[in-house]
Amino acid sequence: MSGTLVTGGGGFVGSAVLVRLRHAGVPVRGVVRGAVPLAGCIRGPALEERGDWSGPLAGCGVVIHTAARVHVMRESAIDPLEAYRAANVDGTLRLARQAAEAGVRRFVFLSSIKVNGEATEPGRPYAANDAPSPQDVYAISKAEAEAGLRALAAETGMEVVIVRPPLVYGPGVKANFLSLMRALHRGVPLPLGAVVSNRRSLVALDNLVDLIVTCIDHPTAASRTFLVSDGEDLSTAELMRRLAAAMGVPARLLPVPVPLLYGAATVLGKGGMMRRLCGNLQVDIADTRRVLGWRPPVSVDEGLRRAVEGFRG
Repeated sequence: MSGTLVTGGGGFVGSAVLVRLRHAGVPVRGVVRGAVPLAGCIRGPALEERGDWSGPLAGCGVVIHTAARVHVMRESAIDPLEAYRAANVDGTLRLARQAAEAGVRRFVFLSSIKVNGEATEPGRPYAANDAPSPQDVYAISKAEAEAGLRALAAETGMEVVIVRPPLVYGPGVKANFLSLMRALHRGVPLPLGAVVSNRRSLVALDNLVDLIVTCIDHPTAASRTFLVSDGEDLSTAELMRRLAAAMGVPARLLPVPVPLLYGAATVLGKGGMMRRLCGNLQVDIADTRRVLGWRPPVSVDEGLRRAVEGFRG
């Protein structure tokens, strides 16, 4: 039985994929780039390096590629786009070509819904076959990696599967979602009570991992792009209330008018963050359900409960 290689084995998604596969008894190895490998993982080259992946790829029939250069809060690169391309495009395609040469059957690539764009119109969710419209350097690099992988698949015959998640939450989540949990936990009043008309798709970590694992050997997954979510879209205010309920604390939401929020955020240089909180970003997973026969195994409320357990732990 050929093994599975998971890049980014120490990351938020990659580590969860490793745990799931190990529990299922699947032969799997993770790759990390740290100085001290995690249990069950081996060291591999950084994506930015022209490294040799032959050791990690030995005996593997499937690669799940979750490693990437993600959003850098304090960017130091002189040319950020080239820095993202070096890891997310060149590094991904270098790994994929070596995988094809090593006889890997299927390459599952964790991309991002940001390839589709930053926001949707009300009632018009993104679909997998929509024309890409990446807006920032991270999304551009992911879109270019997708295009390169499709070309490589056509050239080599290696099967490529692309998964585009929206915001992922779960045990160990960081960034803005962690900040919101901290604020709710401390009882900080949040000016989000009037943000009730928007709709945003999210995906629980366990749902994303379940779809990735499904794509390892599903016969109809090859050469497809799949969007993923929990199957229930929420307004920002509803998300805050349900997250607070999972934490067992009151949601102290102030009904500040949305236009006022936008104005204040723009003055403070936080316009982008406010657009994400107040705008729409919905994904249509009907094609994912139909092609794979897949359903999100975890509800939003259960996903939030698990995220809270990780936060408390």
